Amino acid sequence: MKTLNPIDLGIAGDGNVYRNLAPAALVEEALFNGEGSLSNTGALVVNTGKYTGRSPEDKFIVDTPGVHDEIAWGKINVPIEKAKYESIKAKMLAYLQNKDLYVFDGFAGADPKYTQKFRIVNELASQNLFIHQLLIRPTEDQLDDYAPDFTIYCAPGFKCIPEIDGVHSEAAIIIDYEAHEVLIAGSQYAGEIKKSVFSVMNYVLPKMGILSMHCSANIGDNDDSAVFFGLSGTGKTTLSADPSRKLIGDDEHGWSADGIFNIEGGCYAKCINLKEEHEPEIFNAIKFGSLLENVIIDKDGTPDYDDGSLTENTRAGYPINYIPNAAIPGIGGKPKTIIFLTADAYGVIPPISKLDNDMAMYHFVSGYTSKLAGTERGITEPVTTFSTLFGAPFFPLNASVYATMLGEKLEETGANVFLVNTGWCGGAAGTVPRMKLKYTRAMVSAALAGELDNVEYELDPIFNVNIPKSCPNVPSEILNPRGLWADKDAYEESAKKLAKKFQENFAKKYPDMPENIVNAGPKA
Repeated sequence: MKTLNPIDLGIAGDGNVYRNLAPAALVEEALFNGEGSLSNTGALVVNTGKYTGRSPEDKFIVDTPGVHDEIAWGKINVPIEKAKYESIKAKMLAYLQNKDLYVFDGFAGADPKYTQKFRIVNELASQNLFIHQLLIRPTEDQLDDYAPDFTIYCAPGFKCIPEIDGVHSEAAIIIDYEAHEVLIAGSQYAGEIKKSVFSVMNYVLPKMGILSMHCSANIGDNDDSAVFFGLSGTGKTTLSADPSRKLIGDDEHGWSADGIFNIEGGCYAKCINLKEEHEPEIFNAIKFGSLLENVIIDKDGTPDYDDGSLTENTRAGYPINYIPNAAIPGIGGKPKTIIFLTADAYGVIPPISKLDNDMAMYHFVSGYTSKLAGTERGITEPVTTFSTLFGAPFFPLNASVYATMLGEKLEETGANVFLVNTGWCGGAAGTVPRMKLKYTRAMVSAALAGELDNVEYELDPIFNVNIPKSCPNVPSEILNPRGLWADKDAYEESAKKLAKKFQENFAKKYPDMPENIVNAGPKA
């Protein structure tokens, strides 16, 4: 394997460059540098400091003539001048002079026809361990003539000066699509690296005719792959982890003419309240070679997954081969089933409903879920969340680009699309229990097995979705939320309130969407 010098990275000085160290060596380096400690399972545990999650307000895209007309500029895709980017980059590279650096050269995209090469330059060995485990790891032969398509420089110790650098805080995540570079300054949260790779792939893949997706995916014995879209807390990871099916990936995928493929080679799972009996695959994947972020460990090294004192967003990063039923390489055929997951705190979205293609595109660009509001005493009002494409912060192009591609894929494959509510049904959150996981699993299993293809459906007059009248292993009376509400007037009021929020969000964000998609949404 060819060795690298700082000058190969555009950095002056005489520091050491450690390229593609094995996980054991990276753990040793991290411990020697005082970056963290080991849990009793052997996982490396680190505290990411001030930033315990992504910092979307600190993300920028370099506005250059080559990309200006392609990017969907706004509150999410925020422009920064090329000169500002170059100034920050020069100062960051000067900061890295004479430091020991850790480089991972790897791949994104399990299908070799669409693979992109990423070089990650890290100040910290622990972050290099993370991205080593999260991306697709090359062989020794592949490293001999390796030339990166994109380079990411990550320096948590470098702090921006907002009034000079033209950014919002000491942290900045800046993508220059034209220069094929990313800068990550001021934040030790490893998820910024992972999502920077994803943001790049969401720009690159559509140009190849590939739909990039923020979703998990699994596959059955008959090559019947399925994808699960959903925001945090909706059950995306839990429901795709099915012991009867193989896991293709837990978060990021591409859909080509041949089928789907994992963009990554690892998983980044939430750990808060993690229990072995509920999620054994994730629990047992947290071992030597894994990275734990912001998890409190006891004196004997035992992780306390119930302790959210540093953050509720505790995380574990590990290679996908730590999951026993992983599909390696992460490639599957054309999806036969698409699941959109939502956790509806209003209690009015049906537990499962079937969508036609126009409905599917409507809900794809809407990306609805709801978060809980109020105090410990109960819920006063759900917080409605609409995240375009179920992952708004990571998609640089106009939403219509991805929605059109999904529509084309659905027409081509005839895949069935279902909207699954893993939240509340029959009353608002706080007034009724959350939907039982065993029923949600039964509904998803029925959808995957084709057992909902020929049942009778009824159209919901408010949400404009098709509700099955029966589903194997699920009581029929829970399938329609209208019948579960004791107060029918309260149901009507709550349902129409949410439907109106759908309409307002859609009109504001997507004024140019085709009429057939607009008309496929809820009716307030």
